[in-house]
Amino acid sequence: MLLYSDLLNNDELFSDAYPMKLVDDTVYEVDCQTITVKPGADIDIGANPSAEDAAEELEEGTETVNNVVYSFRLQSTQFDKKGYLTYLKGYMKTLKAKLPEDQVADFEKKAGAYAKKIVANFKDYEFYTGESMDPDGMVALLNYREDGVTPYFTFWKHGVKEIKC
Repeated sequence: MLLYSDLLNNDELFSDAYPMKLVDDTVYEVDCQTITVKPGADIDIGANPSAEDAAEELEEGTETVNNVVYSFRLQSTQFDKKGYLTYLKGYMKTLKAKLPEDQVADFEKKAGAYAKKIVANFKDYEFYTGESMDPDGMVALLNYREDGVTPYFTFWKHGVKEIKC
């Protein structure tokens, strides 16, 4: 199994245990789902409930959470468009400085194109930081697939490092 942590602060962000794909050699899209958890109990990994279970109300003490947010203790944060653009410019500059020189031009081109997609659909995103809430670390983006129901996270490929578990 591979664990992906933030390159800048080592916060764990996601793992390959979740369905994921690399988009444009720029970002990982990691599918997630809403699960029900009860403190101190086993985690419901989101398997489809049986017909009789589907109608049951949440038991007292349980909560509905996003499985990636819950598993990696991601922290919700807020941005307006201007604030996000300021953050993203600084973050990309930091990542660029960590890249080998022969990868910089490709990174700038692809990351810039993907950033334009994000800005164009800014209102569709929710923002999360790693557990440490480090303002200089990666801000993960939560959005929903075309069906409007299936959530997924976007993580910058060059902002994570792989750790074999």
